[in-house]
Amino acid sequence: MSLAAATAKSAQVAERQRDAARTLTPWLIVCCYLLAAVAMTWPLLADPAARAQVGDAQDVNLFAWFMRYEATAVAHGGLPPLTTAALNAPRGISLMWNTSLLLPGVLLAPVTLLAGPQVTLTMLLTLGFAGSAGSLFLVLRRWGASHLAAAVGGAVYGFSPALVNSGLGHYNLQLAVLPPLIIDALLGMVTGRGNAVRIGAWFGLLAAAQLFTGEELLTDTAVAALALTVALLISGRGVTFRKMKDTAAGLAVGAVVMLLICGRALWTQFDGPLAERYVPRLTHYTSFLSAHPSVFVTPPGDLLFHTPASAAAAAGYPAHMSEYLAYLGWPLIVVLVAAVVCYWRHPPVRVMGVTFALLELLSLGGGHGSAGRFLPWHWLQGVPVLTGLIPDRLAILADGAAAAVLAFGMDRARLAAAQGPNWRRGHLATAAAVLAVLPLTPLPFRAAPVSPVPAGWQAAFARLRLMPGARVLVVPIPDTHFSQPMRWQADTGEPGSLIGGFFLGPDRSGDATVSPGPATADAQYLDPLWAGQAPAADRTRAQIRADLGYLRPAAVVEVIRRRSRIGPILAGLLGRPAFRIGSLLVWRR
Repeated sequence: MSLAAATAKSAQVAERQRDAARTLTPWLIVCCYLLAAVAMTWPLLADPAARAQVGDAQDVNLFAWFMRYEATAVAHGGLPPLTTAALNAPRGISLMWNTSLLLPGVLLAPVTLLAGPQVTLTMLLTLGFAGSAGSLFLVLRRWGASHLAAAVGGAVYGFSPALVNSGLGHYNLQLAVLPPLIIDALLGMVTGRGNAVRIGAWFGLLAAAQLFTGEELLTDTAVAALALTVALLISGRGVTFRKMKDTAAGLAVGAVVMLLICGRALWTQFDGPLAERYVPRLTHYTSFLSAHPSVFVTPPGDLLFHTPASAAAAAGYPAHMSEYLAYLGWPLIVVLVAAVVCYWRHPPVRVMGVTFALLELLSLGGGHGSAGRFLPWHWLQGVPVLTGLIPDRLAILADGAAAAVLAFGMDRARLAAAQGPNWRRGHLATAAAVLAVLPLTPLPFRAAPVSPVPAGWQAAFARLRLMPGARVLVVPIPDTHFSQPMRWQADTGEPGSLIGGFFLGPDRSGDATVSPGPATADAQYLDPLWAGQAPAADRTRAQIRADLGYLRPAAVVEVIRRRSRIGPILAGLLGRPAFRIGSLLVWRR
């Protein structure tokens, strides 16, 4: 073999090896994301059917209920009805006004039916981290980021404090896989990258999927898309009047595709029997549920790098920790600002930097008093579609923009160093980026047992032999404080129709309210007595008797509890129980 032939063959082998490496590298990175997600949820995966993350137990029970409801519908050969009296009987609830996770619940129905709803939720939690990180990684690669930079950016987004703390109970927000793909499709249309009609159809499919996964996150993504469009206009790159016609055509196709898929569901939501309307958010929503400036730099206790003082300060946050979403830390903020300043002339860094700043400003909410007029959300919070949004949750999309700034900034720094006399500066830039990200390293979730089904639960319902859809009142009555009966219904499928519940529904005037109805009013009086505490509200026996006349339960089930003070009240209202089994007293009606 001649020297030239040997050299050519060696070059071909080297090229094949490079191609194999380019093909294998994305899969290795996604596998690393999956391993990291498993490490995060390992305390739950050790016993996935019986353990849940320590966090917002009410929300976890609500999501478990939805998983069971949707799986039951699939088991009966159909899709879940969008309104149901399986909860809050007799009035029922609307799945479209609640965080029902319709699409994931239907797709994972076999898991729920075989292993239980908590296994499904833990699987969703794990896939939420890995899938969100992998989604942004693929989008960053599509827009020119290197494997290393895109891998770091994907990790920043997928394992950000915004998603970690959303995972304490807000599965609809933590499953943030689709927003990067929606933004990618929009960018493709706006910048003229590809066929606008085909991209528009893809955009419509993604938007429909996100609507049935988490409607609030879809609206947040729309706000982020608006911020990105503003940033593109400010930048003066990528958007031209010549491209606006194609963009409009693509958006029109996307709207048609989305409406074909979601039209009936949206009609049910806004003009159906349980339609609601949002009233302007009260002051405590804009103060508690907005990103306070201190949150950006105060690490919570569920991160690896924190101090006792910072953990105590985070624990004192007015809202639940599932709303502590805006933390980035001083190191990353400094690196992001430096990247935008140094590489302002580079369009991807400039556009994503402006988008990041706009989203973080919006996440601050409407402020207080006259000072709030200087915040952009003050002028947007009255817009009908935006009235129902919680500002601090925009931090999820802001973290995606921050991850993009970091990725494109890393690549720009490495390229500048490679073209200059001191190539080591590229390694220093990479090291600085990685060190800035380290403070975001999360700790694994803490796990706790889910509320066990009371002894005799299924045997009691087997003995009652109720008609399908018969209403059952369980004490404690499920509401905003006691959601355990919803968990027991989710775990066993019994009863078929539960009075009361923790949900969002219309009050008498049609305004969106948490758990409206007489069952909640009774629960505020009876449940504290059941727990051996002073009642939270006054309720006469005549009022409770009138409520029972409206609710018309086929059976009343009391879970016997030591130190309960509710026995004499139920005996006076219902008489002697029909039977006792396990830890239950049961009345037929």
